[in-house]
Amino acid sequence: MEIRTLRYFVTVAKFESITKAAEELHITQPTLSRQLAQMEEEYGVRLFDRGIRKISLTSDGILLRRRAEEILQLVSKTEKELLSQEMLIDGEILIGCGELASMQTVSDLIRSFQNQHPLVHFDIHTGNADHVRKNIESGITDIGLMLEPIDKNKFDFIRLKQTENWVILMRQDAPLAEKEAVSPSDLLELPLCLVRRPSVKNELASWFGESYEKLDVRFTSNLTTNAANLVKNGLAYAMVIEGLLSDMHLKEICYRPLSPALTATSVIAWKRNTPQNIAVSRFIEHMRSSLGDS
Repeated sequence: MEIRTLRYFVTVAKFESITKAAEELHITQPTLSRQLAQMEEEYGVRLFDRGIRKISLTSDGILLRRRAEEILQLVSKTEKELLSQEMLIDGEILIGCGELASMQTVSDLIRSFQNQHPLVHFDIHTGNADHVRKNIESGITDIGLMLEPIDKNKFDFIRLKQTENWVILMRQDAPLAEKEAVSPSDLLELPLCLVRRPSVKNELASWFGESYEKLDVRFTSNLTTNAANLVKNGLAYAMVIEGLLSDMHLKEICYRPLSPALTATSVIAWKRNTPQNIAVSRFIEHMRSSLGDS
């Protein structure tokens, strides 16, 4: 017994006409007639007396109508209760994130999710990928936005389509500011600030090639904000992800792209095979639905 066919039956009983019922249900008359015939065959009873101008219910049909209306009312009530429960989801989602351009994607996801679940609160913590990863592993953070590489055995994740670009931060009055792009040889003998993350250092070493061992690396930093402060004070040139460099960062400094270009990919990740609270679970479902589960 299907809910759909019960709705068909109740609608025909209400209008006492297959034609009018078909119009109300937005289906064809032959389709509706076939559904009714299948119901009578399935139950082994005759449900309708078919007259010339209208059809009426048999005693079995009257019994089925009463029970069908009760079932449909219960289904409607249950659907409303489920919808109400969906709207009343609350809780807190802890997100760790790097200073990445793809944070815009996360903001868009949060906005669309809160339109459906306004009671959910988000706690955003900024850190580099290693901090975010450790916090997810320890359960301090639910979801993280970070650069690859990522341990695929420990995390489920969605790879974002947006590309992150490496750039060189410098003072606006620096000689390199006159160039359209910066090459490895341009940075030799200049004081540099590089990132602290070991896996990223390997990528930078590959970009510099043979020049890497000759660099004057005076600082390492885990956040663009700190690196920008060093640049502002004339202490170094900083190699950072372009990310969310703001007007605040660029009042006295600027940046130039690398040549050849050096890019990275980012992921939204969460701990694999770990129970999540309802808010986190629904947010993960929302992300997968919005972004695809690639």
